Amino acid sequence: MGKGFFHVPVAVNEPVKSYEPGTPEREEVLLTYKDLWNANTEVPLYIGSEEIKTGDTKTINPPHDHKHVVGTYHLANKKHVEKAIAESLEARKKWSKLEWEQRAAIFLKAADLIAGPYRQKMNAATMIGQSKNIYQAEIDSACEICDFLRFNVEYMTQLYNEQPESSEGCWNRVEYRPLEGFVYAITPFNFTAIAGNLPTSAALMGNVAVWKPSDSQMLSAQVLMEVFKEAGVPDGVINMINGDPEMITDTVLASPDFAGIHFTGSTDVFKGIWSKIGNNIQKYKTYPRIVGETGGKDFILAHPTAKAKQVATAISRGAFEYQGQKCSAASRVYIPKSLWPEVKDFVIEDVESFKMGSPEDMTNFINAVIHESSFDKLASYIDKAKKDKNAEIVVGGNYDKSKGYFIEPTVILTTDPHYTTMETELFGPVVTIYVYDDKNFSEKKWIDICETVDNTSIYGLTGAILSGDRYAAAQATDLLQNAAGNFYINDKPTGAVVGQQPFGGARSSGTNDKAGSKMNLMRWISVRLIKETFVPATDYRYPFMGE
Repeated sequence: MGKGFFHVPVAVNEPVKSYEPGTPEREEVLLTYKDLWNANTEVPLYIGSEEIKTGDTKTINPPHDHKHVVGTYHLANKKHVEKAIAESLEARKKWSKLEWEQRAAIFLKAADLIAGPYRQKMNAATMIGQSKNIYQAEIDSACEICDFLRFNVEYMTQLYNEQPESSEGCWNRVEYRPLEGFVYAITPFNFTAIAGNLPTSAALMGNVAVWKPSDSQMLSAQVLMEVFKEAGVPDGVINMINGDPEMITDTVLASPDFAGIHFTGSTDVFKGIWSKIGNNIQKYKTYPRIVGETGGKDFILAHPTAKAKQVATAISRGAFEYQGQKCSAASRVYIPKSLWPEVKDFVIEDVESFKMGSPEDMTNFINAVIHESSFDKLASYIDKAKKDKNAEIVVGGNYDKSKGYFIEPTVILTTDPHYTTMETELFGPVVTIYVYDDKNFSEKKWIDICETVDNTSIYGLTGAILSGDRYAAAQATDLLQNAAGNFYINDKPTGAVVGQQPFGGARSSGTNDKAGSKMNLMRWISVRLIKETFVPATDYRYPFMGE
């Protein structure tokens, strides 16, 4: 609530384990994977002190083996949502007044639990439920969530130490209060770390949360709740509810005590929620905080001076890691004609070397996309590209959902910079390349292609340029300042690390409140200024009034 006086553990990024053959972590995660695969996990609602099993359930099916059932999760009705709101507000009475170092201790403990005894359970749950290979799971469900928890504590203490100046005879100070009400957290399937961060970042600042995880992330959501319980998060501070998203959201947004939303998901859903908040604005006790990270149509732009192998690797990793299901994944690429033949050969070589299948087989680089509707959407765009005259499949283009939702990593080449897959967010292992003419290349041509990149998409999340020319890099950095909230020079557009690259974008990609930074935590506090005068005035008159 106030100024920090204690030294907290220094936040450092959690080291990434290698999982090389023969390492103990590899054996441990494979054993844990098998245990979870056969455990038939049951996920209840977590409301206040209760774990509620409604009997209205859905199954949890791994995307890479969709006929197999690894568990069930229970669905809430409207009364459960209302109960979650009531329990959160009751919990707020004590939680909002708890000393900041006590709250910090809980989430620092959660980080150590995930880094230690829960590490492989978190990883295995993410591998099974979200079809991530071990490396993608490790950097997400072990390392990134630990980084969020630890760095947020560090950022909180930095905030609390920011105090105003005081003049002679008075003392000015600020309190960093939690919001008056509760926060609604809506989290996506693609990052377990995001699912953990959105409710905990608000809770760390003294808020209480109603959390709705993605239906496609229930297995790792259950493990997160186990961690929160063991770490000592009090009952009612984070309430996890599952069920019909529209019903849950409408019930939450109808409450006068709704104080903010922490959202990661689709642009259309976020815009719909914003509209509902606007329509309900007369109901609320306070203006709600609206924080969201949404879609992206992330780019790679290569200058003629770029190195072909580096461009190809940025494409192979940036577009296809985790099946292109990262908000930051590269999905449109601009390559000069002089560089394209060499880049093409390298990309084809990479894609044809990819192994695809279950994450349990650690030689697989590619796993399944998240569910059938995603599979069907991606397949339809691939089929369209096969037929369109202004597009062709360079490599990939096959798909099969008989066992799992497997889409072969696919590279589309188009002659139209505004071809549908250059503009439409697909969220899968499909990347489209446009080759621009760099004959008699000039500064004007570079400006033109930068403007094409900038004007093509409604989004502004991530983007990367590769260039050996520093003047060109500087010019692109200026021209593309609104095209990407996270902008990378000579790198792929993915892989933001907490504490190093605060993440978020603007335009239709969100409110750019930068998860993994002090800027995000500022959204979950309401500041009260206190001025205390030690010797109050006794005469209203000022010196200028004297005769």
